[in-house]
Amino acid sequence: MHADPRVLVDYRTADDAGVYLWDGGPALVQTVDFFTPIVDDPYLYGQIAAANSLSDVYAMGGRPLTALAVAAFPAEGLDANVMRDVFRGGFDKLREAGVSLLGGHTVRDNEIKFGYAITGAVDPHRILSNAGARPGDILFLTKPVGTGVIGTAIKFDRAPQAAIDAAVRAMITLNRAAAEALCSLPASVHACTDITGFGLAGHATEMAAASGVTIVIDTDAVPLLPGARALVGGNRAGGMKTNEDYFPIEIRRAHGVDQGLVSLLYDPQTSGGLLASVGADQAEQVERAFAERGVVAVRIGRAEAPSTARVVLE
Repeated sequence: MHADPRVLVDYRTADDAGVYLWDGGPALVQTVDFFTPIVDDPYLYGQIAAANSLSDVYAMGGRPLTALAVAAFPAEGLDANVMRDVFRGGFDKLREAGVSLLGGHTVRDNEIKFGYAITGAVDPHRILSNAGARPGDILFLTKPVGTGVIGTAIKFDRAPQAAIDAAVRAMITLNRAAAEALCSLPASVHACTDITGFGLAGHATEMAAASGVTIVIDTDAVPLLPGARALVGGNRAGGMKTNEDYFPIEIRRAHGVDQGLVSLLYDPQTSGGLLASVGADQAEQVERAFAERGVVAVRIGRAEAPSTARVVLE
């Protein structure tokens, strides 16, 4: 296959977005993401979809600039106000991020879908890829996990309001501040990705494979959304089983690790946090950079020399 030397990052490294070197300026970062409703409120759904779409650019260390809406709505039976509120929620979140909406494309479909194609800019010498983790690195996670479980519980009216509120707050929160903290210390950050559909365990596996390391996750240190642990048994998102079927061959679970907690590590996330691998000698400095920007980042593990497993859950 022909390789364009201007393509700096593409699908082959399973990174969050593609990066293309543009003549005479910063490199372009491009990504697209859309999904079905995860909450009942159309305005919040639009906000979550926008935050989720923007996240891939932040995970690459980029600055999102423009957006194109991608939407599907049924031809009949849907109140026009619902469509309006979805678009309004997305637009308000784009505006918060300083991103310009250029247009988009809408099709008819019986199932609602919504998201954005995002274009951003990044310094080609300071791209945050998932392929640079090094043995000895410390791993930080910037948002708690559990949105898949809580989202499933919402669909069946089984989610406590406190869990819903916490999940929504997490999902509408941009990863901009977290990305700015990491980009302020470029030499300290060796790898980064955001946690979305493959869950924490799956995205950690991709980072380990791309970097040639083993990632060790301290399962007790992983932050969880309120209510997620109690809900996990009876509210498994469909993507959780897919992740459990696809990734276990590369993941080793230490004796005594709780199965419910392991399931949450496979839980597919919507608008999840950033997983950053940073040099151990700079971990405290990175931690301060997060705190200065109001980001609650938690140390959840480390990178080690490669072993028989890509990821170890201990």
